[in-house]
Amino acid sequence: TLFRNKTKVEYFLAQVGFSVGLGNVWRFPYLCHQNGGGAFLLLYVLLMLVVGIPLFFLELAAGQDIRQGSIGVWKYISPRLAGIGYSSCVVCFFVALYYNVILAWSLFYLGNSFQYPLPWQQCPKHGNVTEKECEASSPTSFFWYRRALNITDSIDQVGSFNPYIVGCLLAAWTVVCLGMFKGIKSSVKVMYFSSIFPYVVLVCFLIRGLMLDGAAEGIAHMFYPKVTPDIQVWRQAATQVFFALGLGFGSIIAYSSYNPKNNNCHRDAFTVSFINFLTSLLATLVVFAVLGFRVFLSDSFVSCRNLQQLRWQHHAGLLTFNPPPFNLSTPDSVGWQAYSSWFNQHGETLGVEGTGLAFIAFTEAMTQLPGSPFWSALFFLMLLNLGLSTMFGTMEGILAPLRDRFASLARNKTNCAAGFLIGLLFTQRCGNYFVTMFDDYSATLPLIIVVVFETFSVSWLYGADRFLDDMEAMLGWRPSVLYKYLWKYVCLLAMLGLLGATTVRMLMETPTYMSWNQETVRSGSEPPSEGPLEDNQENKSLRDTETGLYRIVNSDETPMTDMTDADWTDPDRTDPDHRNGFIPSES
Repeated sequence: TLFRNKTKVEYFLAQVGFSVGLGNVWRFPYLCHQNGGGAFLLLYVLLMLVVGIPLFFLELAAGQDIRQGSIGVWKYISPRLAGIGYSSCVVCFFVALYYNVILAWSLFYLGNSFQYPLPWQQCPKHGNVTEKECEASSPTSFFWYRRALNITDSIDQVGSFNPYIVGCLLAAWTVVCLGMFKGIKSSVKVMYFSSIFPYVVLVCFLIRGLMLDGAAEGIAHMFYPKVTPDIQVWRQAATQVFFALGLGFGSIIAYSSYNPKNNNCHRDAFTVSFINFLTSLLATLVVFAVLGFRVFLSDSFVSCRNLQQLRWQHHAGLLTFNPPPFNLSTPDSVGWQAYSSWFNQHGETLGVEGTGLAFIAFTEAMTQLPGSPFWSALFFLMLLNLGLSTMFGTMEGILAPLRDRFASLARNKTNCAAGFLIGLLFTQRCGNYFVTMFDDYSATLPLIIVVVFETFSVSWLYGADRFLDDMEAMLGWRPSVLYKYLWKYVCLLAMLGLLGATTVRMLMETPTYMSWNQETVRSGSEPPSEGPLEDNQENKSLRDTETGLYRIVNSDETPMTDMTDADWTDPDRTDPDHRNGFIPSES
């Protein structure tokens, strides 16, 4: 088999490369910050131990023992369960369609990083006149919405294809296709670079970040334990564990099917899971060291940015809650300590995630670093490699079961070409809205249902004791009987609870997405069937993104998530999921 003839390192690179993805960098730090800091970390580790690792071990063991892809594994257990494998394949394909668009965006930013100054460092000018849309928002927001996406005002306004993103998407699919031209044998070779390089970049960013002013304060603010008894914190932690490990995609089963029978997959489950967790911690340190530096720099801009924005909102009648105890009419007289004390009680500083972190907040912070093009190129090359490793695993989750059952369909070039052609949907000017909608609804519910059926099938239909007998015959020793009870009760009930919570949220909330209105320079939430919203209290200027006030766009169940502006309508955090006017959603 593949890994018997190669080294165990290649197998680890494949599994770690798939499980460690963009969510570790732009999702985990936000969740940790928003849900209790150090307290969230303890909850995450607890759920990883009692739910994540047992389910990860189940998929590893099933693939290694039966030695087939997801369709073959579940059909082997019972012909009636083949639908679980088919569902995994379909979800993998949907995720691959829009996930590669994110790689295309990263390629676009990478290509634009080799110039000084960076194109998102300052607003463009036409003669002596500054671009109004940029002046009303920020250089990074303008470059993202207008230069990169050239976004329309709503999903109903399709617009033409974005030629730059079409070219980048073609390049992204070409890289994926070339990386897998000999199947898994070639993809694991690529992973020697794509799986290791992100760690090199993260360490470099951490060392550089710790040398910046404000880094220590950012990290301290990140990890300071805050007890948040809200039940939603449990749901968010469980969801993050679920998607961080890549459960339900079929990729774990596919990779483990190449292992020798006596491979210690039990140890692998713990090793890969903790590497994933430690990677999230490393990324969190990097993100908040750099964003702490960004907040530190805002010290000198408080008067001319933050307070002028507060003054505008106050005069517009929008700042009706807990007004600041200082005179907004003379912002120059307000000190940083007074502003910071008020804002820490009634505002958000570092709450940013998803594309908002990667393409707006972090890019703006990097413009402040000496040699900014170098750091920018390094950052987006890291994102590209993180995404590629995950894409290789996702594609293997599609191709491995097809090779077992439908060899004629398991052609790498054909699948990549189909992915590119269908993915053109996301390269239209309204494509970002479709990415958001796909991310929210194409993977969440199906993947949770898949894992529910996986757990039920092994622990109840096939029998947990019988499965442990198979593990004993395969490994030469019997795993703890504790797994029997974890699979039959704890994991199954946890996944059913997550399924119920996700279903209720989807049924109770109208599907919406965040739109960007070019004329008003406002972002707002709207359902797909309606046009841009009128300018109101919930349509806030993206000027807030320039002052460091970020909020979540999607809820917490998606493989990738977006961002929006500060939610001034919920100062007391009575809406812990930030759902007022935002997208319902689901690595």
